[in-house]
Amino acid sequence: MPDFLKDQKRYYTPVEYVLDKIGGLYKMPLLWRLKDKSWRYSELKTSLQRTSDRMLSKTLKELVADGFVKKQVFAEVPVRTEYSITERGLGSIAIITTLRDYGFQLMEEDGIREGDG
Repeated sequence: MPDFLKDQKRYYTPVEYVLDKIGGLYKMPLLWRLKDKSWRYSELKTSLQRTSDRMLSKTLKELVADGFVKKQVFAEVPVRTEYSITERGLGSIAIITTLRDYGFQLMEEDGIREGDG
């Protein structure tokens, strides 16, 4: 496949493109959490304790901009914001599941138990 440009960035393979969209430290964990229900920002922050507010906000903005996540703001006092997965985001869950399962397999092969660290 020839390389291509999207948003002034050059990609060389479809895999590179998809990893740019859902790869990184927090995008897949966020999509995984959102696959079953909507979450408020504070709930996501609590569940991803290793992330800073800046990184979580940036990652959510990217997922929203790329159409994987929907942000809904409710006009309440105080304002309530919820994030939910879109159809496009749901399309990534099969890939994330495969990577997750393979990760568990590799951990087992390497003698690593979940929670070791």
